[in-house]
Amino acid sequence: MQPVADFKMDVHIQEKPGISFLEVKGDLSTGDLANAIKTTRADKDAWVTFYPTRDQQTKCKSCGENGLNGDMLVTYDVNRQNPNGEIMVSKGYFVHYFAPSNVPRISKNVVFIIDQSGSMSGQKIKQTRLALLRILSDLDEDDHFGLITFDSEVNLWKRELLKATEENLKNAKSFVKEIRDRGATDINAAVLAGVDMIKRHPREGTASILILLTDGDPTTGETNIEKIMANVKEAIGTKFPLYCLGFGYDVNFDFLIKMSLENSGVARRIYEDSDADLQLQGFYEEVAVPLLTDIQLKYPGGSNLTKTSFSLYFNGSEIVVSGQITDNSVESFTTEVIAVSKGSNVTYQDNTMTKDTSDVPPENEDFMQRLWAHLTVKQLLDRQVLLKGQEKEDEKKESLKLSLKYQFVTPLTSMVVTKPQEGDVEVANKPKEGERGGESTADYYDSDLSHYPVQHSLQAAKIIAVDDFDLYDHPLPTYMYDHPLPTYLYDHPLPTYAFPTMHTTTPPAVQVHSNRFLLPVVGQSKPLCFDVPVPHKLRLLQDSASEFSMNGESLSEQNGFHQIAIHYKTNHHLIISTKSISYHNGQDNVEILWGQELTQHNTDGVSLVVLENEMNVTMGNIGVVIISHKKDGVMFLWPAIWEYPKDVNLTGVLGKSDISYVKTNGSQTPTLKMKDKEVKTYLETVSDYRLHSTPTRECWLVPFQAVMEAEISDFTVTQL
Repeated sequence: MQPVADFKMDVHIQEKPGISFLEVKGDLSTGDLANAIKTTRADKDAWVTFYPTRDQQTKCKSCGENGLNGDMLVTYDVNRQNPNGEIMVSKGYFVHYFAPSNVPRISKNVVFIIDQSGSMSGQKIKQTRLALLRILSDLDEDDHFGLITFDSEVNLWKRELLKATEENLKNAKSFVKEIRDRGATDINAAVLAGVDMIKRHPREGTASILILLTDGDPTTGETNIEKIMANVKEAIGTKFPLYCLGFGYDVNFDFLIKMSLENSGVARRIYEDSDADLQLQGFYEEVAVPLLTDIQLKYPGGSNLTKTSFSLYFNGSEIVVSGQITDNSVESFTTEVIAVSKGSNVTYQDNTMTKDTSDVPPENEDFMQRLWAHLTVKQLLDRQVLLKGQEKEDEKKESLKLSLKYQFVTPLTSMVVTKPQEGDVEVANKPKEGERGGESTADYYDSDLSHYPVQHSLQAAKIIAVDDFDLYDHPLPTYMYDHPLPTYLYDHPLPTYAFPTMHTTTPPAVQVHSNRFLLPVVGQSKPLCFDVPVPHKLRLLQDSASEFSMNGESLSEQNGFHQIAIHYKTNHHLIISTKSISYHNGQDNVEILWGQELTQHNTDGVSLVVLENEMNVTMGNIGVVIISHKKDGVMFLWPAIWEYPKDVNLTGVLGKSDISYVKTNGSQTPTLKMKDKEVKTYLETVSDYRLHSTPTRECWLVPFQAVMEAEISDFTVTQL
């Protein structure tokens, strides 16, 4: 990182029940940087902007000459009027947010197992002591607790769990203040001692929790990691969760992940170069107030469900379950939650109308499908940690397939970022475990998901498989396309498309200036491209069902488009030229100029966002990006469609999203097999104007007619 002249981060939260609470915290919200944060809250919307100046980017506690370094956490909650939770249904997918209110707290039994080996010396042990003192102060009087420290030996403060009385807490704090670093690390004996402490003092109607804090590998006693995990799993026997906190970068975090997941817990990394004591205290607060145990969620008529069984539900958290509705003809969808509250069974039931999607904005109609995919990937990654052999590979393939399909950044994928000016490409991979700043698989998924915000794609960022990097344009290949073409395609002679007068692989001289379009394909590393002569007025994209259309006008001897017009329904008209932008919604006119700071306009299922030389347009369920380019002193426009809507019959020059091909061998002239035709081609280059940096890509150049199965005249319009 380094300080930059223009650093901007915008967060927009939209919640149907209304937003009851909003807070920004973390390293990047303190000191001078607090002045760079602006929050705005309405009934159902909230906005957070973070615009630090170059000078402010060096002024936070952990920042320096290399710029920003730290966390910014935006937390919020919604108005919860239904104790059964909120159910949302859209396009055959559902999501259930379960966060019951007015539930009495359950007293808990908590044992803290603290590493005091020599590697915890200095700031680590100091911050651990400080965090424990704060945590002890937060215990409720009907809680019971225990303290265990360990190095090469295991030290029990008391052999039994003690009630959190004022006197006991005072004595415990005195013990904590005397914790000193020394010796080696016997994790096996320490955790087993904690398990034994809880099992020797069972209390009906309570919740038991083990919390382990360590910063290193087991170095004494039992040091075989597989044996330690087996011992701990057998000892706990699914009776209560184990939470593992890994301090710093030297810890074997993968070991902690596996051990916690095997015992219904999670692992969390504590970063020593931040306020580690606050991180420790913050984690404890997440599990401080258990409300329900043994939670089972049931969805008759639901399939492909995400996780539906949870050992504990804590105050301030939220259980999120998503899935698909098997029968779309049913009018209502029922949910049932069975749990234990203070030793007694409780049941929560609710139902919702499956056809009622009026509260889902058109631009967010795929939100529930993406949320289902996100939760599924999270849980596949969790399970993958515990699997071996073919089972592990199968889970990995499914995780990667969904990550690529929905463009999620995960430990299995990389983000490819193209710098706006230079066009340099950088690939952000997950660092190896043990590297400073590295994250392990469960770092990404180490806590339960709260309300998941809608994600919008970055213009110059792509998600690719870590082991399959290629500068291939969107959409990226997935494992869905690794099978051969059906054999019937080879059973008869195939008609052939060829370039007129082309006899060699040398491209013929271009007589007329043309626009060259890149065409996304599935399952191949090189995209297709085709030329459209200029000047023309073209139908670029059209969806008759939603009354959406986008047309563009090109000029002679110029790149791109001089003007683009977008129409939606009967009263939304957007005219984009190289000089200005004009929008009319049937009543009001809005004028916007290129090059200005962030400008937003939202109304009636229409969202317009303009920032400098880029415009993001969402109308209904279709989103496009218009980029203003300048080449050789001449301005021109270029449209990009980064996400095609599902199950929509699009037409137009940019309407093809499902093209595939196979390169055939044995011919001197490169030939592609597309559908039931053979198409002669040659390898060409194209400037990708869908990105600001206009990188040069290789593509297979094919005739327009071969791709569109129509003539150019079929796509021309008389008026924009």
